[in-house]
Amino acid sequence: MLKIALIVLILLVLAVVVVLVIAMQKPDTFSVQRAILIKAPPEKIFPYINDLKAWTTWSPYEKKDPAMQRTLSAVTAGKGAVYEWNGNKNVGQGRMEILDAPAPSKVVIKLDFLKPFEGHNTAEFTLVPQGDASQPTTQVTWLMHGPAPLMNKVMSTVMNLDKMIGDDFADGLANLKALAEK
Repeated sequence: MLKIALIVLILLVLAVVVVLVIAMQKPDTFSVQRAILIKAPPEKIFPYINDLKAWTTWSPYEKKDPAMQRTLSAVTAGKGAVYEWNGNKNVGQGRMEILDAPAPSKVVIKLDFLKPFEGHNTAEFTLVPQGDASQPTTQVTWLMHGPAPLMNKVMSTVMNLDKMIGDDFADGLANLKALAEK
């Protein structure tokens, strides 16, 4: 019985070492990006992204916790606007602040996640007009990037973070498309 326990312990230690070695070889940064074409000009789409109060109408995280507590700064749109949230295990707790918002082409947001894991990332929305003015279409890209500490690297050896976060981005962009194309 002692030999079996020792073998199991050795295998477990080896598995942990292998996961750590794989994790340490991953990049020190990460990025997740999704894009969608929306049949609307950037000027119509931009306010939904730039005004943090409007996020409740399209953000995929709103559906993950409808009872989430939200706090908005006095100014809800443009540079300096702040949105703080505290929710269930699906959305956690955090804060976002618009750092830059050159209308109607881009919104850059500082994301600070506090729970369930701490993380400090940047989200960028870019709106690029496509086609001609008679049928305005805009490519909207949602990008999140930031540092990948060891814990993130370890998690990414067993979970596909790009798919998990990317699926949320795709859902949010689809919601944004439905709103903007009305």
